[in-house]
Amino acid sequence: MSRGSGFDRHITVFSPDGRLYQVEYAFKAAKSAGLTSIGVRGSDCVVVCIERKVPDKSIVPSSVSHLFSVSERIGACMTGLLPDSRALVSRMRNEASDFKFKNGYFCPVQVLANRTGDLAQVYTQQAFMRPYGVISMLFGIDDELGPQLYKIDPAGMYQGFKATAAGVKEQEAINYLEKQWKKSSGNLSRNEAVEMAIECLQNVMSQEYKASDIEVGIITSDSLGLKVLPDAEVEERLNAVSSKD
Repeated sequence: MSRGSGFDRHITVFSPDGRLYQVEYAFKAAKSAGLTSIGVRGSDCVVVCIERKVPDKSIVPSSVSHLFSVSERIGACMTGLLPDSRALVSRMRNEASDFKFKNGYFCPVQVLANRTGDLAQVYTQQAFMRPYGVISMLFGIDDELGPQLYKIDPAGMYQGFKATAAGVKEQEAINYLEKQWKKSSGNLSRNEAVEMAIECLQNVMSQEYKASDIEVGIITSDSLGLKVLPDAEVEERLNAVSSKD
């Protein structure tokens, strides 16, 4: 019998190797959806880009969106199981609403990321609740800090990023973004940030996308709410990326 045998049946019990197998399985569940998402901070905006996979032609594409508006100033890009994504977004909305009610101003991105990470971490300690099979990106414009981008994983770890990725090709995308970020020095206009996200996704997935194959969301300093770019605008940015090649 292997040393770790039986420990994968418990969320709250460490194996002799110091691992929580159910939490590791939650990471695999998040990647089992077969999606890859990209997040990029611009000089006055934050952009996220994620694949759009509609399993059946009879399904309305907008009903399987992975981009959500959490509050008037925060957007979320959820990579993983869609039912878990919707449940977690609902909890985030409640937390953001409660914060505004108690404090009288909009919940900052960092505060919501911290709270969401705390909730996810608690689920790794209690046997009656499994971790969410989803990796979340929260993004928005902070009044003092400017564009903000946070990623929260099923274990409850949350970190702020200049550019990041999640999903199947996460590491390849992060490596690509690191190289591109150094070239740009981080001073990206809105169009440049959108194009970097799309270009990264196409590069790591080794395929050319149509506008209907991806979702692009953006929050800018001018309009602080989440805006999902229409297909016509996405097509313009796809053409701009193709012209670079």
